[in-house]
Amino acid sequence: MTLAIPVHLVEHDPRWQAQAEDYTRLLSPLGDLLLAVHHIGSTAVPGLLSKPVIDLMPITTSLEALDARRGDVEALGFGWHGEFGVDGRRFCTLNDEAGKRLANVHFYECGSPHAQRHLAFRDYLRSHPKVAAAYRRDKLRSRAIHPDDSVAYSGEKGAWIRKAEAKALDWYGDGGDDAC
Repeated sequence: MTLAIPVHLVEHDPRWQAQAEDYTRLLSPLGDLLLAVHHIGSTAVPGLLSKPVIDLMPITTSLEALDARRGDVEALGFGWHGEFGVDGRRFCTLNDEAGKRLANVHFYECGSPHAQRHLAFRDYLRSHPKVAAAYRRDKLRSRAIHPDDSVAYSGEKGAWIRKAEAKALDWYGDGGDDAC
């Protein structure tokens, strides 16, 4: 049984980019495994309402090699949660001393369609302010329905995200930056 966590949304904070860079530096001891680290999610889209948690997406040469270095990842201060419901992902979290979540880290192997999907969605929102505004409205609608349950909130906005991701992937096509 998981405890319901209230949905806390805040206005975009321009300091989030610097925080993402700081958290990326924490991963530097894994350098030989990492091809790139991308700042994704709502905190990576200027002007977008967001939960104040940074999402990073490191691209690794091999999930098998990353799994072998799980202890190294944990020694860097990250909680290891395995795939956590997404095939081909290794999900980790970073909390402060009080247990407040600072970052979610979504490791994918080079070539993962999930990595491409995250980058397409981020870049689509950055390039289409009207779509980002519509996403903001859906976040507020979803929070109004589920103010005290972040899991239900995420599920509520899922249909909107899936539709927008399909458009984003079509827009992104082959012209997008390679995740690796």
